[in-house]
Amino acid sequence: MGVILKEGDEPDALERWHSSESDVRFDQEICGAALEFMAAHQVKTIVLSAGIIGCPHEEGVDYPEGQKCGACPYWADRDRWTGKAK
Repeated sequence: MGVILKEGDEPDALERWHSSESDVRFDQEICGAALEFMAAHQVKTIVLSAGIIGCPHEEGVDYPEGQKCGACPYWADRDRWTGKAK
């Protein structure tokens, strides 16, 4: 979750929540932490995707730049925004 103060800027605050046991979208503890994060940064407007946007791993952090994520073969040849095969 990122807090962006001006359109086109990078996030001024950024937080990530992970779980190997549950879908974070339905994890009550993580949802509570997200609400606290938004309150702490006085968030007034949110933008939310209609569904999952690609694999949760970060190129250049979790796997090398320009390569496919080895942990998520489902997303290897799919458009992250539509989920459709390329």
